[in-house]
Amino acid sequence: MEDLRIDNHKLMYHIERVNDWLKGKDIYPVYIEISPSGACNHRCIFCAFEYLKYRPRFIDKDILRRTLKELAKCGVKSAMFSGEGEPFLHKDLPALMLYARRAGLDVACAINGVLFSPDIAARCEGALTWIKISINAGTKKTYAKIHGCKEKDFDRVISNLKEAVKIKKQNKYKCIIGAQIVLLPENIKEVVRLADLLKGIGLDYLVVKPFIKHPMSNHNIKRDISDKELLNLERKLKRFSNAPKGGVSTGNFKVYFRVHSFIKLKQPRPYKRCLGLPFFCEITSSGNIYTCGPFLGKDDFCYGNLYKNSFAEIWHSKKRKEIMDRVSGLDTAKCMKNCRLDEVNRYLWEIKNLPAHVNFI
Repeated sequence: MEDLRIDNHKLMYHIERVNDWLKGKDIYPVYIEISPSGACNHRCIFCAFEYLKYRPRFIDKDILRRTLKELAKCGVKSAMFSGEGEPFLHKDLPALMLYARRAGLDVACAINGVLFSPDIAARCEGALTWIKISINAGTKKTYAKIHGCKEKDFDRVISNLKEAVKIKKQNKYKCIIGAQIVLLPENIKEVVRLADLLKGIGLDYLVVKPFIKHPMSNHNIKRDISDKELLNLERKLKRFSNAPKGGVSTGNFKVYFRVHSFIKLKQPRPYKRCLGLPFFCEITSSGNIYTCGPFLGKDDFCYGNLYKNSFAEIWHSKKRKEIMDRVSGLDTAKCMKNCRLDEVNRYLWEIKNLPAHVNFI
C-alpha cells in the first residue's frame, strides 16, 4: 500500500483544476462530503456535530441520485459519505454508493462500523475506494464510555471488520479498509492495543489524530495530552516497523500517527485567508450545501438546498458568490484549527503568494 498522504493534501494531482482557479475561473469541486443521515446510533464524547441534535433526517434517495449523477457530469472526482450522523442509518446507502461509482465518482465512507454487517459489506465494498471506521478505544469498556453506547457494539464492530476483510480478499477488491482513533486522555493507553488488534484482523491502517473542538460544539476535553505522552506513544508505535515517512508499518499494516496535526495545533496558520472552498463543499441530510464542516447549520454559510435547485444552479448562484466574497475576508486565525482544508489552504496560499527566488529551481 502506497503512502495515502493522510496528514497532507492531494491537490497537486489536480493541476488543471488549480490552474483554472488561478485564472479566476468558477471551478467545480474536486471532492465533496455527503451526510446521508442526521441521526446517529452513538453519542461520542468528542462528536463535532452533537450541536445539530442527531435529528432522524435522511436525504431523499432520488434527490441524491440526481445529484450524484450531476456531480460526475460537472467534473467532481469523489464523494465521501460521513458527516452529521452514522451514514448507514440511511437504508438506501449501499445502493447509492453503487450508483455513485457507476456514475463515475470515486466513493468512500467514514462510519462507526456497527451497521457495516457482512451483508452490507458484500453489497458495497466493490464500489468503495476506501472505508474508515471510527474506533476510539482498544477495550470494550473504554469504547462504550467514549462512544456513548453498549459494550457489545465494540465486539460487533470487530466482527464486522473481520468479515469485511474476508470479503475484500475473496473478491480481490481494491478497497482500502482503515480505522481512526481520536486521541483522548481516556484512550491514550489503549492505542497500541488497538493497533495490534487491527493488524491481526488484517486492516490496512490505523490513523491516530488529535481531538479538535468544533466551534459550535458543547463537548470539551478536560485535560490536554502532554508532549511527553505524545512522544512516548509515538515511540511505542514504532515497534510495528521501521516506519516509512508518514506512517509506521508492519507488512501491509500502517499506523499513521499524525504528528504534524498535533504540532499545528500549537502554531499560527501560515495563511491569512481561506482559499480552498472552491475545491470542496459539504451536503447535509437536509439537502443543504455548506462551505465546510465548521459552519454546518449556519444559514450565512449555506449556498442553497438540493430540494429546490440543482447542484449546478446552486454552485453558480448569486448567493454562493456573495458567501465566497464574504469568506474571503474572514480572519482564518479565528477559524477551527486543523480544518479539512488546512493543508489545501497552505498549498494554495503559497502558490498564490510566491516567495522570493522561485525561478531558481
